This record gives sequence, C-alpha cells and structure tokens, in this order.
Amino acid sequence: MQLGHLPRVPLAVRPTPLQEASRLSAYLGGPRILIKRDDLTGLALGGNKARKLELLLGEARAQGADVIITVGAMQSNHARMTAAAARLLGWEAILVLSGEEPAEAQGNLLLDRILGAEVRLINTTEEYVLMGVVQDLARELTGRGRRPYLIPRGGSTGLGAAAYLEAGLEAFAQLNALGVRADAIVHASTSGGTQSGLLTAAKWSRAGASVVGISAGPPAATVTQRVTGIVRDLGRVVGTEWEVHPEDVLVYDDYVGEGYGIPTLGTIEAIKMVARTEGILLDPVYTGKAMAGLIDLVRRRTFARGQTVLFWHTGGVPALFAHAQTLGGPD
Repeated sequence: MQLGHLPRVPLAVRPTPLQEASRLSAYLGGPRILIKRDDLTGLALGGNKARKLELLLGEARAQGADVIITVGAMQSNHARMTAAAARLLGWEAILVLSGEEPAEAQGNLLLDRILGAEVRLINTTEEYVLMGVVQDLARELTGRGRRPYLIPRGGSTGLGAAAYLEAGLEAFAQLNALGVRADAIVHASTSGGTQSGLLTAAKWSRAGASVVGISAGPPAATVTQRVTGIVRDLGRVVGTEWEVHPEDVLVYDDYVGEGYGIPTLGTIEAIKMVARTEGILLDPVYTGKAMAGLIDLVRRRTFARGQTVLFWHTGGVPALFAHAQTLGGPD
C-alpha cells in the first residue's frame, strides 16, 4: 500500500480525538460506545471533508489549478470546507448547490458567503443538471485562460477515499493503544467516499470491525453501488486492489425518513440525547441520522452489551442553525 506519494496540502488537525461515550452507553444500556471526533478537524468549523480536501487540493495544486468548482446540497458541509480550503490556498471557489434562494441564509450557506465563495443555487435535485452546470462553468473558465479543478459531490473519488483509508488506520491505532477492539464502525454514508476508505482500512488491517453505513438520503442499493466503485478506484490509487462485492458493503437506509436533509423524529431524539449525555453536538443531515440508526440498532439488540461500537462523527454542526424551528421546540 502506498500513501506517502500522494500530493497533499495540510488542512486538518490530525489525529482527531477518540472519546469514550460512557454516559450515552449507560443511558442506552447497550454496548460500549466510542466517538471518533472528526468534527474537530479544525478547518472552518471542522468535519470529515478536511481530510479528503488535503489530497484533492494537493492534486489541484500539482496540476496548477487556480479556481475550484464543486457541487452539493444547499447545506453541504463539503462545499463550506472546500470554500475555506480554497481561500486558505489563495484560490477562488465556485459552489454549484441545489435549492432555492432562502429568505435568510443560515448554516453552511451563510458560511459559504462569509468565505467569499461564488454560490450558484440551482433549483433541482437532479445530479446530471448540476454536473451540466459544472461542466459548462469549467469550459467557460478554461476558455478565459483559467485552470479549474472539479471536485464531485462530497469529494468522493478514489483519491478522496484514500484520506479515509488513512483515517481508518489512525483510528485502529488509537484503539490498539487503548487495548480495545471495535466490533463495528457506524457512520453516515451518502456519497460513499468515507465508507470506501474505512472499509478498505478494516480489510487491509484485518481489524475485524464491520463498517456500517447509515444512509442520510439515497437508497442502500445506490450507496452500495457508489462504495463498490470508489473502493476499486481507491485500490488503483494506493496500489492495493482487492475485489469488493456488494455483499461486502453494509448500508442501512431505514433512517432516511422523508428524504435527504429532512430530520426525522429519531434524528431529533438522537441529537438531543447525545447533547445531553455527552455534551457533543450532532447535525440534522448526517450524524443525527447516523446516531438515530445506532440507537435503534442498540434497541433492537443488533449491538449488545459486551460489544464495542465506534461512532464516526463526520461533522456538519453548522447545519443545526438552518433547522432552528425543528430543533428548538419543546421535547
């Protein structure tokens, strides 16, 4: 496996802490729960995308890029962190986001604008429409002598996933230092890059932990297809190709509710439970749904006493402020 040869720019505070969630474990009466705090990566209020952007923007710099274009939802954590990283490196950022212009900018959208990104809101949920806008922008900029670098949704490419191969190995080293073996790693999985890296790390290190993705929007079959494709790309990037099959990828889509970006009652319960037991804030789009899934799996005894579960906090806390009416009401 080769990781040291990959181009990189320093963006993330690493290693991120591994925190015991003893009060949450006791409250649920289930397994030992630890939380990997990738909400504390440091870049523009943190989140897992800082790790991916180190490698993606390292490649952009090596290619001589001078403007970064990416795509996502209106409350995209990836877009917010891409804007911040581009500014840190002296580049412009153009964000092509799905949604209508809100009456008031909140959460990540507000931060995008504070960071000075050019935001183009497109009222569609169709990926091909958004990518068409991105491709048109890239052609226009190239025609003007600029050097755009395009990052897909979530930074979920083989190169981006290599950052989560590294992150998985980082977490396993932390667990080993504590003398702890995790039975499972639970995290939010949508564009598939994080799960691809963690799955490869678990496979390569023979850690024995299952990697459990909780979808924040797409059907499980869609996420699984994304993960299998990215794992293969990742293998080519780091030189450790292994044959991955759909049955190797574990994804639950039971906790999506009405759709991506719409908190469920379970999401709201999970956010408040973790805040009140551990003083840790989750977000309503990704980690809240992932924790709702973990809580339900504990209640269903899929994870039981005597086991150890590592919950991966991928960040996203700014989105809380775009859901004040949903989260600020009485219990």
